[in-house]
Amino acid sequence: MFSGVKPYENQNYSALKRACLRRKVLFEDPNFPATDDSLYYQGAPGPAVRWKRPKVIPDWKEQEWDPKKPDAYAGIFHFHFWRFGEWVDVVIDDRLPTVNNQLIYCHSSSRNEFWCALVEKAYAKLAGCYQALDGGNTADALVDFTGGVSEPIDLTEGGFAHDEAKRNELFERVLKVHSRGGLISASIKAVTAEDMEARLACGLVKGHAYAITDVRKVRLGHGLLTLFKSEKLDMIRLRNPWGEREWNGPWSDTSEEWQQVSKSEREKMGMTVQDDGEFWMTFKDLCQYFTDIIKCRLINTSYLSIHKTWEEARLHGAWTHHEDPHQNRSGGCINHKDTFFQNPQYIFDVKKPEDEVLICIQQRPKQSTRRGGKGENLAIGFDIYQVEENRQYRMHSLQHRAASSIYINSRSVFLRTEQPEGRYVIIPTTFEPGHTGEFLLRIFTDVPSSCRELRLDEPPRSCWSSLCGYPQQVTQVHVLAAAGLKESPSEPNSYVIIKCEGDKVRSAVQKGTSKPEYNVKGIFYRKKPGQSITIQIWNHRVLKDEFLGQVCLKADPDDLQALHTLRLQDRNNGQSSDLPGTIAVRVLSSASLRAI
Repeated sequence: MFSGVKPYENQNYSALKRACLRRKVLFEDPNFPATDDSLYYQGAPGPAVRWKRPKVIPDWKEQEWDPKKPDAYAGIFHFHFWRFGEWVDVVIDDRLPTVNNQLIYCHSSSRNEFWCALVEKAYAKLAGCYQALDGGNTADALVDFTGGVSEPIDLTEGGFAHDEAKRNELFERVLKVHSRGGLISASIKAVTAEDMEARLACGLVKGHAYAITDVRKVRLGHGLLTLFKSEKLDMIRLRNPWGEREWNGPWSDTSEEWQQVSKSEREKMGMTVQDDGEFWMTFKDLCQYFTDIIKCRLINTSYLSIHKTWEEARLHGAWTHHEDPHQNRSGGCINHKDTFFQNPQYIFDVKKPEDEVLICIQQRPKQSTRRGGKGENLAIGFDIYQVEENRQYRMHSLQHRAASSIYINSRSVFLRTEQPEGRYVIIPTTFEPGHTGEFLLRIFTDVPSSCRELRLDEPPRSCWSSLCGYPQQVTQVHVLAAAGLKESPSEPNSYVIIKCEGDKVRSAVQKGTSKPEYNVKGIFYRKKPGQSITIQIWNHRVLKDEFLGQVCLKADPDDLQALHTLRLQDRNNGQSSDLPGTIAVRVLSSASLRAI
């Protein structure tokens, strides 16, 4: 998981520790000094802060405090975080900010436990200062700590509280993420500053990221009868980060609902009655009282796993500005139609009849520091278009939009979508044109997607172009459907082949219908526009496929009629003769190779 970890700010933990032990000094981090600059990026400091070194440091392996070997302690720690496509190793010293001898940020209920304060310091260093962590984005934090992919879900907008079918489906997805080691949190939106940390009558607190610590179907009832026939309830265990103040509704610690659950079942659930901030509630109540859930999947790419594995494509890109429209890569969202296609474009394939696709775009994290101020995110998002099966060059006109993300000034934007077999183009954009920045695109599919960036607008010219010819025209052929196909003896399992100058595109087989809907597109850069484009329909058979008919198209740019319904013809020595069936085709041609 941590192979190829990169030292953050070129600070090598092992070398720094050896140097401190050799000099018999405790490490002091020059890149994150014990000053107000490491606490705040703006505003006046609060009470006088003293940075203190803890006397007992429990941690893991070589970082553990050993009272028998005090000379082996150098006051230096390191932690791994996932940052913009790679694991980085962040080194810190052990000086922690205190007021009145109390830690002022993250702390444990045990006075001699400091790991959480040390992790927080390393994370604050990564963010620029402690203040940068205040009110941070939970989804981003989960990704930073795991390298996973976060999926935010708006429970209110999705109507999960009142739609039982959607709620049951969501519970199964949450259960799957939890069972495979993912992290999940729930929260209640704080709309105003006054709302932040406001306690509701039900005991829940607005603006807190509650950790979901268990997800299970709880068996109701007592005795042997429950083994054969019993009701199960979808339940969630949550924890308030404060470690106190709990839900006081149904299934809270002392509620009478627990009498419906056997003692053995309660023990299996780890049920306790104490104000420790941890409590159970039904998933229905969670969907009613909470507004948001964040699921962070730990993406499994190991072929040795018994669970579902994913194929990941990871590409770095950038929105860059250039005066030349053909070189500009900061065109803004689809609202800006004149510049939208100037954005970076990435092509990928769905190679199964239907596949679940996970897509995440992340802009480079920005630090918040005294010198640079607060690091502001750009509003970003992306659109996905289903394109021609053989597209190799950039898009220049709108096609069917298969899916689109929200646009938000968040560090990451995520989309989970089901798509049929075919070729797709993702266009990641900033909301406004002209904004620049780096981004990371991650795509997860069941089988390899062959994802890559489309850099060229048209076929490149070469020294052979003058001899072999260069395209004079571009044509897009969209075969929509056919009707009335020959039945012999049953309805055909037909497919389409589009042929043009040695290039061909083939559709998937449409089984058992004389009225197939192919919805297949091809794009062709034609050196000999005078040659016809041929579309053939074949019946798929076990031994030998059967020819059902064809049509030939001139595809002239001057033809103003885009949609054609044509009678199928035989292919006998140039003598046209009608065959059963018609085919519906949409054709678009242009002398400009950058028109489609």
